[in-house]
Amino acid sequence: MARAPLDGLTVVSIEQAVAAPYCTSRLADAGARVIKVERPEGDFARGYDSAAGGESSYFVWLNRGKQSVALDLREDADRDVLLSMTDRADVFVQNLKPGALARKGLGTDVLRDRNPRLVTCSISGYGETGPYAQRKAYDLLIQAESGLASVTGGPSEPARVGISIVDIATGAAAQSAILESLIQRGVTGRGSDIRLSMFDVIADWLAVPYLHAAAGKPPQRIGLAHPSISPYGVFSTRDARPLLISIQNDREWAIFARDVMQRPDLVDAPGFETNNARVANRAEVDAVIADMIATRSEAEMTERLLASDTAFASVNDLDGLIAHPHTSTSEVVTPDGAAVAFPAPPALVDGGRRFERGAVPKLDEHGEAIRAEFGAAAPLRRARST
Repeated sequence: MARAPLDGLTVVSIEQAVAAPYCTSRLADAGARVIKVERPEGDFARGYDSAAGGESSYFVWLNRGKQSVALDLREDADRDVLLSMTDRADVFVQNLKPGALARKGLGTDVLRDRNPRLVTCSISGYGETGPYAQRKAYDLLIQAESGLASVTGGPSEPARVGISIVDIATGAAAQSAILESLIQRGVTGRGSDIRLSMFDVIADWLAVPYLHAAAGKPPQRIGLAHPSISPYGVFSTRDARPLLISIQNDREWAIFARDVMQRPDLVDAPGFETNNARVANRAEVDAVIADMIATRSEAEMTERLLASDTAFASVNDLDGLIAHPHTSTSEVVTPDGAAVAFPAPPALVDGGRRFERGAVPKLDEHGEAIRAEFGAAAPLRRARST
């Protein structure tokens, strides 16, 4: 088997929930050794649900292929274990509350003074300075605070994006920044100190609606439609099947009007001739298309749309994803030994190879071996009562 791209690199991560575990799961997929440092009671994401063979779906998804060691960082012996690990690591990731590690004498400046080649990445809700720095921040809170929820959903009220998109976006941004820093380290010999906030990441993703709002034209919530492209929305066929149709430019509109709708008169009709005109006249445009599609079956519409190379999609639920011909899955083994299948890593390498996934660790499963390896074999001190 070909060597994985991050084989030989060691990542130490004090992580919980989603953002940091998403980042390190991708590093583990690429071959890095990821040592997950958990509280003595474990990452609280272990208890989110029981959908994955009796285990938490979030935890199983994001912690395959990692090693688990439980450390109580209030204890000198366990702090020594952590320092011994980071002294020999390539990457250190953490998503504790800003200042939490520094107060224990484990700030990233301390770790990088001891190991100048270490790449450190700290993930927070709002950054480490400023008026919101000490606020607790979870995915949905940031969706609301950033304005993401205001552009999501239908006209009546804001809505949550149906996945933990802020956490996932932040984890992906952290992975990208870490890989960039590892490339830079290959040139300079020194690591970097990366700081990422969930708010900054999703604000960057909101650049387009931000610019519209700054220009005095904030986008309106219009459900499964596009605020600045028309036609782009859901239409129902004669057999009550919803189709999402997307016309991206005036050339595509001309093809759609002529070949799909069989209405060449609409190509240059007033209110239809340009995208800006169609957006301004959206209700009439959608009504004409809806009337046409309502007289045809899904099979007939699919044939016409494919023949004209028009972009469209079925409006599926999650059962549709499970049964979809393009859904690829891979299996991981849970801490209790169950095999759970879920969507495979997206990257195909060298003709289709996907990186192998290891098992999901039990809490402190590798603690004894890690303590022995890093020179601290003392038994774990359980969390003090509070």
